[in-house]
Amino acid sequence: MKQTATIIRNTGSHYVGRLADGSEVKCLAKGNFRIKGIRTTNPVAVGDCVELSAPGPDGTAFITAIVPRRNYIIRKASNLSKAASIIAANVDCAMLVATLAHPVTSFTFIDRFLATCEAYGVKGALVINKTDLLDEPEDAELIDAVSYLYTSIGYPVFTVSALSGFGLDALADFLRGKVTLLSGNSGVGKSSLINALIPGASLRTAEISAAHDTGMHTTTFSEMYDLPGGGEIIDTPGVRGFGVVEFASEEVGHYFPEIFRISADCRFGNCTHTHEPGCAVLKAVEEHSISESRYNSYMSILEETADTDDKYRKKL
Repeated sequence: MKQTATIIRNTGSHYVGRLADGSEVKCLAKGNFRIKGIRTTNPVAVGDCVELSAPGPDGTAFITAIVPRRNYIIRKASNLSKAASIIAANVDCAMLVATLAHPVTSFTFIDRFLATCEAYGVKGALVINKTDLLDEPEDAELIDAVSYLYTSIGYPVFTVSALSGFGLDALADFLRGKVTLLSGNSGVGKSSLINALIPGASLRTAEISAAHDTGMHTTTFSEMYDLPGGGEIIDTPGVRGFGVVEFASEEVGHYFPEIFRISADCRFGNCTHTHEPGCAVLKAVEEHSISESRYNSYMSILEETADTDDKYRKKL
């Protein structure tokens, strides 16, 4: 008899599904399931609702189908430049955990993550962790500036310290009742944050490398955790880069809300916001109503997609 389950853990080739009654079952994807038009390194992701065959004698069931997803988040795989991996599926929010010191999360990384959220129809949010390490007057100004930049665009921003507990109540209120993906560079304190939000989670943490100011991977696979007040968090392994997937050059500006809004005033409807006369976006950058860091992130993605477009055209 077939039944459905929500995938709550992905260890690579094996999965764990949660059935409607709350019980868990080990799952495997069928061999032919992996090649049915799926171009990602992981055809099944945490958050997927799947159909299962009846468990075998060892208690393992086979995943026979994925129920159509309402959304998903995807990034270019780190090991294969042409491949992509689905980070999570069926989420209410994708939240990036960033740090402004030890290590420093680049604005480009933040913007690529948020642009991907826009492209795949997922609400994006930002958590600035490790505020306990920022105790100089200029540090407070930096936190305020980054918070203002992203809240003015429309993204929820939380400033917290997993170590001291600062800001965690507001974050917990936001997470309540939602399925939220947590992502971020290695070393930003995702595991510590989850341990602070979920008593008893006991996720492994590691010290930051003093030599390189980078973190070690303490999460080796994706897993869904239940929040005490209702809702779930999907924890994912730390990533060092965030490659965008299936962005067309002419659509990149759509994934930067402030650029998209102002582009309505450009002289040309197909303006790339790079050199054209009468470009409202370039004027806004000059007048600082669009931040230079956001515009630079837009340009980096535009250049990446232009290279992809050129390679595609050469194949035609």
